[in-house]
Order: sequence, then structure tokens, then C-alpha cells
Amino acid sequence: MDSDDIVVAMALAAQAGGASALRIEGAARVRQVVAQVSIPVVGIVKRDLADSAVRITPLLDDVDALCAAGAAVVAVDATQRLRPVPVAALLKRIKQGHCLAMADCSCLADGLLARDMGFDWVGSTLSGYTADTLCADNSPPDWALIRQLSQQGCWVVAEGRLRTPAHAAQALREGARAVTVGSAITRVEHITSWFVQALSPPVPDAGA
Repeated sequence: MDSDDIVVAMALAAQAGGASALRIEGAARVRQVVAQVSIPVVGIVKRDLADSAVRITPLLDDVDALCAAGAAVVAVDATQRLRPVPVAALLKRIKQGHCLAMADCSCLADGLLARDMGFDWVGSTLSGYTADTLCADNSPPDWALIRQLSQQGCWVVAEGRLRTPAHAAQALREGARAVTVGSAITRVEHITSWFVQALSPPVPDAGA
């Protein structure tokens, strides 16, 4: 599934289904998707760095490339971890590129700091995916974080382990202004595995 043509086709299908925005990885793919759709694109770049656990848009060059590619919003990791570039510097560069800025956060402290710095959107994206918040992949979305961020006046994007329409509706009830759905739409291998697991017979109790 990791090819430009498939990503563009998925973007068009999501738009046809009623999506109001798209989150796309990679500047080159952002450029291709922007050329084909009429809805805003949230752009990110993922990198595996040797000296930092930060993966989402960690470098100033990444921000520049996404802005130049036509992203309406640039999302960055806004966690308080060791990183190659300070969050404030990334935010400044996003604004210089005339894009909206989204902070991918892992906890309430991340989100409040991002809000105070001037990020337009605050996402629950990284809750469950950092050393301090790690949880099982089948854990429910972090409803408490979504609710707390909203109550503190953040423009919240609920993201992370939202897999069903019921999850999306619950996120809005918790105060989110938008919902990002990733694997439940785009990762066919994940979707298939959920069905396989649900249909697999239970393992007999060894003591029975």
C-alpha cells in the first residue's frame, strides 16, 4: 500500500466519503495529494533519528518542504523530549510558511505548553506512544486527555487508536473539534487482523 498512486487514490476516496481534511506523510506525497483534492491537507514528515525518539516533522527542513508542497497545516511532535530542534523554532518556521500549526502531544502538559506557545490545533496523537504514556495497541483512545485539553481551551484534534464511528462520535462528545482516523481507514493489514482476531476461536484453558 506504500506507493504514491495508492496514497492519492485513498485520499480521493476519503474525500468522496466526506472527509473534511487529510493527514498525509511526506512532502512529495503532500504535493501530489494537494494537486488532486479540494480539501485541506495536514502534512507531516516521519523520520527515525539515531539520537532522538521524536519522529514527526522533527527538522526545520521538513517544515519548509511541507509548506512548499502546499500543506494547509503542518503537524509536529510537541512532546517535551530530547529533540534536534526546539518546538518553538518549528512553530516559528510553520508560521513563516503561512500554514496553520498542529501540535502532536502525549499528555496534558504537552498540550497546554503548545497552546500557550501559539499552536492552532492540539492533538492527542502521541498519547500511548511515548515512554511515559505507553499503552497496549488495543487500548481505548485517551478520552481523559481529549476532555482535559478541551476544557483548558485548546482546539483539540482527537487522534490515536480511534477505530470506529462510535469512537469518533465519543471524541466529539469529549470536546474534540476534529477527529483523525488513521489505521482504521488506511491500514488494510491492521483492519484484517482485527477481524481475524475476533473470529479466532478462544484458546482453551490449560487447567480445564
